[in-house]
Amino acid sequence: MDVEEFVRTRMADGMDEETLYHDLADQIRSIKKTISPSFAGAFARAVIDEVKNSRGLTGDLFSLEPAGVKMGEFGVGSRGKGDFFAHRQIARIIGKTSASVGVDEMDDAGAVRVGDNYVICTVDGMHSRLSDFPFLAGFHVTRATLRDVYVMGAKPIMLFSDIHVADDGDVAKIFDYTAGITTVGEAMDVPLVTGSTLRIGGDMVLGSRLTGCVGAVGIAQHMTARKATAVGDVLLMTEGAGGGTIATAGIYSGYPDVVEQTINLNFLTTCEALMKSPVFSRIHAMTDVTNGGLRGDIYEMAETARCRIVVDDEHVFGLVEPHVREMLEKLAIDYLGVSLDALLIVAPPDAAGEICRTVRSAGVGIEEIGRVESGKPEAVLISKGKELDFTPRFRESAYTPVKKVVDTDVRDFEEMQEGVLKASAAAIQKKERVLARIRKEKPEETDFLF
Repeated sequence: MDVEEFVRTRMADGMDEETLYHDLADQIRSIKKTISPSFAGAFARAVIDEVKNSRGLTGDLFSLEPAGVKMGEFGVGSRGKGDFFAHRQIARIIGKTSASVGVDEMDDAGAVRVGDNYVICTVDGMHSRLSDFPFLAGFHVTRATLRDVYVMGAKPIMLFSDIHVADDGDVAKIFDYTAGITTVGEAMDVPLVTGSTLRIGGDMVLGSRLTGCVGAVGIAQHMTARKATAVGDVLLMTEGAGGGTIATAGIYSGYPDVVEQTINLNFLTTCEALMKSPVFSRIHAMTDVTNGGLRGDIYEMAETARCRIVVDDEHVFGLVEPHVREMLEKLAIDYLGVSLDALLIVAPPDAAGEICRTVRSAGVGIEEIGRVESGKPEAVLISKGKELDFTPRFRESAYTPVKKVVDTDVRDFEEMQEGVLKASAAAIQKKERVLARIRKEKPEETDFLF
């Protein structure tokens, strides 16, 4: 529970302060059951005072242009059409930089050239629904961030982490999360070198919710970014059992045994085998099947490489681990729209055979699933000989009972899009105003901020 938000919304609704004080004190005691009524009252009064002091501030440093669209409404973080659109706006705000691979290319990681090498950097957030399972959260987010380094053609050299636990969370969550991170790190000989540990919202968020991220840095000589995808290439996909998303689906849908299938390092060891093989230099691009499943990743690749990418689903379903496949079928979850933790490789046709032999020698299955063609940049699905639309849905496949409910309530996308565009444009303008003031280095001229 966010006590600051509790107070702000009720003040905005016109609730009188005395009623608000008593309601908040009761809410605090309902969560912090061991505290005294006097402590709850003093805490509630202090929160109300802080909110009153911080209301009504104006200017660039204290206000923002609202989009009028909520994160959940727009599907931000849900790896679908809304999420991809929001990330395109983030890229607009960042703008063109000196990076060799920047955020505007929507790749798995960014790259900066240093001498003859590329330094690759990426960060992944833990799955939000694994808060009560910190080891799984740490394990899967670490594997995810290492995936994003490997698919850029880089050898990971270090990990960094961030963990936030709400005020009432047990300190053991920090340790269990870190154990999950270092299990993967030690298995792949990639050290965890630094990080940050904080409470979510400091004193203002009650409860035990955990969130965090893990990032990685790697070094590459032959980079395999999505933009290297070329007309005539074929698409190869390895088998996958999923990661945090599949683990979450299993836990919250009554299939906890499926979680065991996700505890492997097949993706990472496959990349290691490819990077040690002479055929690695023939690979044009790689990505992991994660962001909204194949629907999301193929769409992003087509957009970035400006190519038409065709996928034939004949072999795709067989690449899903059998236990995971059975769960997805029983729960009616679209396997094409969910993260599978599979490796997608783009290469010339004459390199496909050697790539497949190398992957299979690592004990991982792989099949050819598609091709790259010239034409309008788009993603196309062939199913039973018919050409179908393969664009991402508004959100990734609904893989928990709550997500199935959320999927039934969607606002008009075009209407929301206008608000999001307006807010991102305002953020760009603010950045330019503050940059201009900083570069002039005239601290006395700061009234425009207030």
